[in-house]
Amino acid sequence: MKFQSVPDYEAMSRLAADRMFDRIAAAMHNGRSFRLGLATGNTMLDVYKYLAERLNADRTPLQRLSTFNLDEYVGADGRSIPDSHPLSYRRYMRENLFNRLDPSLGFSEERAWFPEGKDPAGHDRRIAAAGGLDFQLLGIGFTGHIAFNEPMSESEISAAAFAELPSRLITLTETTVATNTRLTAGGDRALMPRQAVTQGMKAILDAREILLLACFPEQQKPLQAIQTGVPTPELPASLLLNHPDTTIVWTADTIRL
Repeated sequence: MKFQSVPDYEAMSRLAADRMFDRIAAAMHNGRSFRLGLATGNTMLDVYKYLAERLNADRTPLQRLSTFNLDEYVGADGRSIPDSHPLSYRRYMRENLFNRLDPSLGFSEERAWFPEGKDPAGHDRRIAAAGGLDFQLLGIGFTGHIAFNEPMSESEISAAAFAELPSRLITLTETTVATNTRLTAGGDRALMPRQAVTQGMKAILDAREILLLACFPEQQKPLQAIQTGVPTPELPASLLLNHPDTTIVWTADTIRL
């Protein structure tokens, strides 16, 4: 695992966009497919803006690009919320990345996959059938969770078993509900779903390369805990310590490590 500090959000966003562009363009210009794992949230807003700008300027052909999102909220009916919902992650990706890509580059939302509340295992099957993820972009929750893989006690599950968790339906913790209500739902708690479908730890850890971004002061504590070097289900992001190619990038103006 590599830790890298950058001055601010702008530098973090450009670094992440440049790294993803380099990987995508290298594959596309050589006629290879590329499977990109995507995250959502405020952290990624400028990342996707800059990534689209670079792909468009380069005229990168995107017919062989497939994307796999980490998670989606689930409604009371057990299904993933529709993209008409203000908090839909499909809607987020369309507004912040997909619609910014020049249509002539050939990217199609038919190759943009999201986990489905009624069939979480289908997400893992699609990733496996595609050949696994080449690159996984991650944020980190204030409790140290990645995607919606929330902390679990070591008395409930070992680190090794936690690392094998599949994509699944989960009930959001009160901390996550409160945080996301504040950050993405405009403080409207009634708008926040109470369940989500999340990509499992196994599919995340099987990605060939992982880039985790952090820019909120509340992320300092879990990042400091990761530096202790002990993988534990009580800090899900700590399992990245065992991954062969993970980089954590944080902003020095808001986080001190």
